[in-house]
Amino acid sequence: MSRLRLAILDLYNGIPNQGMRCIRELVERYADVLDYEVFDVRAAHQLPDLSFDIYISSGGPGDPREGDGVWEPMWGKWFDDVRAHNAESADKKFVFFICHSFQMAVHHLNMAAVTPRRSLSFGTFPMHITEAGADDPIVGGLSDPFIAADFRRYQVIQPDAARMQELGATTLIIEKDRPHLDLERATMAIRWSPEMVGTQFHPEADADGMLQHFSRPDIKAEVIAEHGRDKWLSLMADLSDLTKIARTHDTMIPGFLERAIAVLSPRAVPATQ
Repeated sequence: MSRLRLAILDLYNGIPNQGMRCIRELVERYADVLDYEVFDVRAAHQLPDLSFDIYISSGGPGDPREGDGVWEPMWGKWFDDVRAHNAESADKKFVFFICHSFQMAVHHLNMAAVTPRRSLSFGTFPMHITEAGADDPIVGGLSDPFIAADFRRYQVIQPDAARMQELGATTLIIEKDRPHLDLERATMAIRWSPEMVGTQFHPEADADGMLQHFSRPDIKAEVIAEHGRDKWLSLMADLSDLTKIARTHDTMIPGFLERAIAVLSPRAVPATQ
């Protein structure tokens, strides 16, 4: 049987980050069945074609509603092409959207409001699973609530129920409840179809790598200066607890990849086209 092909869409615009390292390491767990390529979407205007079987579109900085006028229409066309392919073909493409890409997908399809947050979300937070999420193949294995890494300046809120129904999309996860604040809870994960799903948080974040990163004296000082010592201590405690972010890391994207491989591997997939 020919190997499956996976494309990673890098939306970090050349900025050093932990996200791409984590995505690569997760994908490389499946090196016995997967080959992958990375496409620098923003800095180099690179987009994959439809010859790939699986796609992961990353997080990234900046306003998800804007770009340089070149890369974001290219990304939107890629997204539309994958959706059109899946609507017309039994040979489905699997896609996972992370944070910035999730917000872009929601905005592109006019499914909800995408707005700036009142303040930066930074750290690890509880996420709550909806009724639909409890039955989802890559969410149902998590506890409710579960802990996830969340780093973002924007938010998806006020989902349009009619538009969601039109698209066949369901909300899987919502933001933690904050009864002391008069703020709407954000939509944190959506499934568009059996093959397409995304999260507004970072399920790829790994506890060990983040512990090393945030233990660096320069990073520690930066976090404490901007967010306070209590936030740094809380973050380090969550990263050290194997029942928290480590479980999310080991459940969601691996679950997505294993499901995609199980569906796609029985048939012969061309190694190149």
